[in-house]
Amino acid sequence: MKQELDIYIRARYPLLWVVTPEEERALKELEELATEQRKRLLLWSITDGVVNPALPNRVDSTKRDPLALLKAIQEDGDPTIWVLRDFHPFLKDPTVVRRLREVAFALKTSPKTVILLGPVLHIPTELEKEITVVDFDLPDAQRLDQLLAGIIEAAQGSGKITVELDRRQRGRLVQACLGLTESEAENAIAKAIIQAGDRLDGDAVEAVTAEKQQIIRKSGLLEFHASQERLRNVGGLGALKEWLRKRVRAFSDEARAFGLPEPKGILLVGVQGCGKSLVARAVANSWRLPLLRLDVGRLFSSLVGSSEENLRNAIRVAESIAPVVLWVDEIEKGFSGVGSSNVSDAGTAARVFGSFVTWLQEKQAPVFVIATANDVSQLPPELVRKGRFDEIFFVDLPDAQERAEIWRIHLLKRHRDPQDFDLHTLAMASDGLSGAEIEQAVIAGLYEAFDQGRPLQMDDLLNVLQETIPLSTMMQEQIQALREWAHQRARPASG
Repeated sequence: MKQELDIYIRARYPLLWVVTPEEERALKELEELATEQRKRLLLWSITDGVVNPALPNRVDSTKRDPLALLKAIQEDGDPTIWVLRDFHPFLKDPTVVRRLREVAFALKTSPKTVILLGPVLHIPTELEKEITVVDFDLPDAQRLDQLLAGIIEAAQGSGKITVELDRRQRGRLVQACLGLTESEAENAIAKAIIQAGDRLDGDAVEAVTAEKQQIIRKSGLLEFHASQERLRNVGGLGALKEWLRKRVRAFSDEARAFGLPEPKGILLVGVQGCGKSLVARAVANSWRLPLLRLDVGRLFSSLVGSSEENLRNAIRVAESIAPVVLWVDEIEKGFSGVGSSNVSDAGTAARVFGSFVTWLQEKQAPVFVIATANDVSQLPPELVRKGRFDEIFFVDLPDAQERAEIWRIHLLKRHRDPQDFDLHTLAMASDGLSGAEIEQAVIAGLYEAFDQGRPLQMDDLLNVLQETIPLSTMMQEQIQALREWAHQRARPASG
């Protein structure tokens, strides 16, 4: 940020808006910048008024009022960088907006710059052409490694904390801290040290990950999933699993050196209950990456412009902790009605969808997107165009061999030996069933055996199958239409 701000200030941009929750770190860089440019730095807040950090004991509380402050900025003749902290609530006042606009006009030919510093970005329409937005990025891996080095040095100097981190564990800890502010990273590591009994070791990664879950939860837009699923627990889908296996090391430095780009993501289209969501959870665990779930419905807000801002915030959070797997479940429902949204919601859905697909196409951060869809008739054509995803896979109902594998997986998951059951017979008897329906058949059979106080038997499972009406029978026409759509547009996930 410092280099970017230096250019803007030298070019005499009058109004800059620095968006960051890290006020302390941003102010430190602004102090260094003011010293280098030989300018005075003045800080304003509604609580204190104007403060000169070089003379912290001298506070001018007469300028706490925003209008009095802006008048003082206009009248000030010295080369100064004015930093207005949390000024955004006052931009709801048209008088303040007008005065700030007049200040912007006056500052274009003066050695003064006004910087609005805060975690929120709400620019009034009148000021859109006058304000330049500067994002203050979260600390990168190099900065976090320096922070960790300082913590380790302090811990070893105290003699009270044992440090047992090898090079690999230290790298994992730094990776786990990505997406946190410096303050949050320090707190998370301190918490890990206390939990481990005044010890800093490889287990600190779990404590930091738990802290990261808290941060994501507070955003309200993304959900952190701690998945225990593995790809080997997914029955069938051989072609899809092989495609994913070849990309296990896709986010490593070795892959970059080989000339490979990070994979963008995949779109899984298919019959309900056939493992699309299960694959999303299993991929993140197998690749040892965090799994974030984006609920598209949460993006939409009644306030004008808030939905687009919510999407930007969700993307910013996901990119800040990359590499990461971003799971968008049933994406067609989240963006349903995009084509008619100009009438229903003033085009909000269309704008949010447009921003999302543009990000899919242009994103540089290693965010692997797994989107799932059941109803292709509601999929906007822009979403399935080449370039949005690396591949579109069609997940069909499992064949006999895949059904036998699914029976084996679910019997093992519930502590039953698959060799005690005729998997071939079960596979033949469950023709037309999805993986989810087979799982429910195992559960229903277990309930029957539990009620009679005996072990699970083949007859329990076969009786359940006789009473089951599969989804493929109830929705035969829709599934056939789905298969016809996928024949020319998607790659089979099985086979």
